[in-house]
Amino acid sequence: MNVELIHIGFGNILAVNRVIAIVSPNSAPIRRMIRERKDSGLIIDMTSGRRTKSVIFTEGGHIILAALTPETIAGRVMTEREEILKNEAAK
Repeated sequence: MNVELIHIGFGNILAVNRVIAIVSPNSAPIRRMIRERKDSGLIIDMTSGRRTKSVIFTEGGHIILAALTPETIAGRVMTEREEILKNEAAK
């Protein structure tokens, strides 16, 4: 299986094939989940001190905090996948 890597800002790379969901951190249940996971050490902060704009849930139960919006990350994933399809079609 190929690992699909996406740049999510400030030199941070995300393995997209391990992602379950990308959500906004604005709701109370999401904030509660972040607080609970911080206590158990399952938070990966990739914001580089910036404001958290998206929360990424992974298969392993980790939560990744990112400074890019969910829309921006999804757009990068789609762009990368379109690029892969173009390259495969050109072969």
